[in-house]
Amino acid sequence: MALFGKKPKYDKVTPKSRKKEIPEGLWTKCEGCGEIIFNKALEENLMVCPKCNYHFILGAPKRIEVMLDEGTFEEIDNGIFTIDPIGFKGPKTYKEKLRLDEEKTGLKEAAIYGRGRIGGRSIIMAVTDSRFIMGSMGSVVGEKITCAIELAQAEELPLIIVSGSGGGARMYEGMLSLMQMAKTSAALSRFHGAGGLFISVLTNPTMAGVLASFASLGDIIIAEPEALIGFTGPRVIEQTIRQKLPEGFQKSEFLLEHGLVDLIVNRKDMKSTLSKIIDYL
Repeated sequence: MALFGKKPKYDKVTPKSRKKEIPEGLWTKCEGCGEIIFNKALEENLMVCPKCNYHFILGAPKRIEVMLDEGTFEEIDNGIFTIDPIGFKGPKTYKEKLRLDEEKTGLKEAAIYGRGRIGGRSIIMAVTDSRFIMGSMGSVVGEKITCAIELAQAEELPLIIVSGSGGGARMYEGMLSLMQMAKTSAALSRFHGAGGLFISVLTNPTMAGVLASFASLGDIIIAEPEALIGFTGPRVIEQTIRQKLPEGFQKSEFLLEHGLVDLIVNRKDMKSTLSKIIDYL
């Protein structure tokens, strides 16, 4: 018994745990298939799921980077900013909402436009960004889109507008936001009359007043796969008409089948496709 009661002449050593903590921000769960994707691999694949081809939302600066020839983009009217014309108040004021989205995205507004090149050819390009108040069209977005159209007409260059706008008209600005639908459409009518080429690229989501104005007026309309495109969301429509909508309603593939969209193009092929269309036309 004494043998077992003696204190051992050595210290007990606890082995270190081999489990290492995985740093946050390294992985993203695909919204399409649920696959866990390494962020670096996702970025290298242009924010497209390598398993199911789900196209993640791409911000306007990154969109310009992957679509235009490197180093050719020259942004115009970066100093235009939004005011609060009707003194909107709610859970957050309009000014607070603008400030928060500017901090989150690094953008001053939901649209960027300027000159650039695709395949060596000069073009005018505008992009809306759904990360900034859902890419909705207020006075500044409408002004930038209109200026892009008028610049393309003045310089006789092809016009590409990439729409990523799920918010339609920006009701924080009341009637001033609705005016932008007519303003951009009128500018495009003049551009078409002058023989200009307008290619409209629809991404997920392109909805409401944006689709009901400039986004649907392209000479050629291209969409990314599985993009939600429509005026009002499917759930609202079903609740209104009390009917079940067709499978895939308002997705790119459904709209291609029914004639609203001319082409569906994967993101990795978008630049080369646009270059070929511009060369051909």
